[in-house]
Amino acid sequence: MSNLLKIGIFIVTEILTNRVVDLVFRFMTRKHNSVHLRFTKSVINVVLNVIIVYSFLQQFEVTRDISKALLQSGSLMVAIATFAAQQALANVISGISLSMSRPYNVDEKIRVVQGSSVIAEGIVKDITIRHTIIRQFNGECCIVPNSVMDTAVITNTNFIENVGNFMEIEISYDSDIDKAMDEMQKICIEHELTLNTVENKVFIKTYTSNGIILKTTVWTKNLDDSFQACSDIRAALVKRFRENGITIPYQTVTIS
Repeated sequence: MSNLLKIGIFIVTEILTNRVVDLVFRFMTRKHNSVHLRFTKSVINVVLNVIIVYSFLQQFEVTRDISKALLQSGSLMVAIATFAAQQALANVISGISLSMSRPYNVDEKIRVVQGSSVIAEGIVKDITIRHTIIRQFNGECCIVPNSVMDTAVITNTNFIENVGNFMEIEISYDSDIDKAMDEMQKICIEHELTLNTVENKVFIKTYTSNGIILKTTVWTKNLDDSFQACSDIRAALVKRFRENGITIPYQTVTIS
């Protein structure tokens, strides 16, 4: 068998093998798109590529001797590789840890905090043998090494059964406080996405130089519903307050 034919066979084998792995895991992730499957796929691709490359080197006299020498000096190679690729190995080990513990999953919203800084906040799109890909809310993708993800504090909103979001609005001192509190509570209860009931009271938070700040909590099933519900409630409050003669104070400048 000619050398060119051997090379062609191994190239086709590598392409087909990776394609089969991709198809199998794509089918599996349709039912359960977990971070564990994503990481396992990445590991299998790396292992298969190493096996194919080693098998390819065994097909030729020149490369066969080199591969045997490398294999016989495996302990030295492992020591050198471990020293030279400490960070890469740390990412792999951390990836295994994350895959087993599963503090987050694909398509879940998370916030990654290290120290006092927010490293990334958005939706998990993928995890590889080296890093985790997080699509942030501004559309940018943040690629975070697995070793960082393994040591950071991760806030996962999907672990929360219900999401509560504070809602505040300021009214003038001349407005009917009881009416404003009653209307605010009604709007929160009436919205189809909220879990609010009559037990969710509206409170007076504080006084300001312009008026009184009313505060309540808007409860929803998840974070997406919370964004939508809070937006709708803010718009409804402006309209309802205007209809009932309740003033939302704002600064004005009088020029004489």
